Amino acid sequence: MAITDDDVLHVARLARLTLSGDEVAKTVEQLSGILAHVDALREVDLDGVPATAHALAIENVTRTDEPRPSWPRDQVLEDAPDAQHGMFRVPPTGGAQE
Repeated sequence: MAITDDDVLHVARLARLTLSGDEVAKTVEQLSGILAHVDALREVDLDGVPATAHALAIENVTRTDEPRPSWPRDQVLEDAPDAQHGMFRVPPTGGAQE
């Protein structure tokens, strides 16, 4: 598939970009090169090759999730700038009114 100046200009218009003539020509060249590489990859025989999510064999090393008691509410709220009814009070933003 060949990329044309019109294709690049159409996408630029959608993205609200203004491109000079040199930028359009360079983008056409670069996108055409990318599509040529994609076409070359389509030719590769992948029968029997397992799908991979990562090139290296890595393992997730997170700790186990073990339940534990919560902090006491009074201790958590003692440094809060504005606590009400045992909860953090968050001031309204923008259009919200109390």
